Amino acid sequence: MTSPTALRSSPVPPRGRIGQLRDRAAGRHSPLRRLDWPLQIAVIALSILGGLLVWSATRYREAGSGADPQLFLKRHLLNLAIGLVLAGVATVVDYRILRAYAPFVYLASLVGLVAVLLVGSTINGAHSWIVLPAGFQLQPSEFAKVALIVGVAMILGEKHDDRDTGIRLNPGHWDVVGVLGLAGVPMLLIMMQPDFGTFMVFVFVILGMLAVSGAPSRWVIGLILFGILFGGAILQFHLLKPYQEARLTQFVQSNQNASSTGYNVDQAMTAIANGGVTGRGLFHGTQTQGQFVPEQQTDFVFTVAGEELGFLGAGGVLLLLGLVLWRALATAFDSGDSFGAMIATGVVCWFAFQMFVNIGMTLGIMPVTGLPLPFLSYGGSSMFANLLAVGLLQNVRLRARSDPYAL
Repeated sequence: MTSPTALRSSPVPPRGRIGQLRDRAAGRHSPLRRLDWPLQIAVIALSILGGLLVWSATRYREAGSGADPQLFLKRHLLNLAIGLVLAGVATVVDYRILRAYAPFVYLASLVGLVAVLLVGSTINGAHSWIVLPAGFQLQPSEFAKVALIVGVAMILGEKHDDRDTGIRLNPGHWDVVGVLGLAGVPMLLIMMQPDFGTFMVFVFVILGMLAVSGAPSRWVIGLILFGILFGGAILQFHLLKPYQEARLTQFVQSNQNASSTGYNVDQAMTAIANGGVTGRGLFHGTQTQGQFVPEQQTDFVFTVAGEELGFLGAGGVLLLLGLVLWRALATAFDSGDSFGAMIATGVVCWFAFQMFVNIGMTLGIMPVTGLPLPFLSYGGSSMFANLLAVGLLQNVRLRARSDPYAL
């Protein structure tokens, strides 16, 4: 009889060739390996770069008031850390479960939008923030963007199977009506703040998701025409507040002075022009360090990159932003189901619109709307919402049906 000592000392028999191949395949297709690493690296690089740009835009101002010069940098990095945790949770929990919980996510977003109207604070003309202890602020409309995308994806991503043929049908008229009804309530609450920039994000996301879903084209065309007529009526009958109307019209006016609403844009364009090809160097931009550009750590953070990193540095930022959009589009195409594809499509529309508008207003080709630049602008709510969206993209990528090892 073989002793226990002999058993412990006997060599472990080698695994067969098939077993070794299975081990390699399991490692190659592990969840960590299946993450979209180009997307993740681009997002983290943009967020860290955003911290440096925010720090450059605020350190002299904070030091001059006797505060910590690194205050905004520390908060930005804290927001990034919390956002990455939220992204991790959004990645791990199967996104298909959200189909069942989408109504609760939607209702929670409405509660936040109502709460900000009741107990929120007005900052820069918009009643959009709930002030928290330690100087932090919460903007519920940022999280409403995530809830809207999930809710619309639930409606448009449902499989409408013909019982006789089994063929999947595109969303019909009642589906579009359901989407418009779903989006109408939060959009109304957002306009009551008023936050015209976020309202336009909602409009662009809805139009993009409807167009991609295969909904009747007459609805998409009709909504675009209605939006143009509605926007014209708003300006014609002066339904916006004076500062909002000035923001929408100032960028087409050629004669502006330092006291006009175009001051911000003038200073932003001057800062970018100062950067030249290679930039003035981080922390050495005259416009930035002189605090000539208002709200530079949030709305106009791209001007810091333009002045201090120059054309090459700003071009690098654009490449990283483009990489994020490309990977999000790839996720939409590779998704194995309509629900996941619609989520990725909504995120693409959201990010693309905000990137274009934010950078466009620093160049004077878009009106100033107060929309942050994803991952770079300072702001906890926007960082959390953006990283939650990235987590959803990773979630869809991990569970694509085309992957034989999908979770």
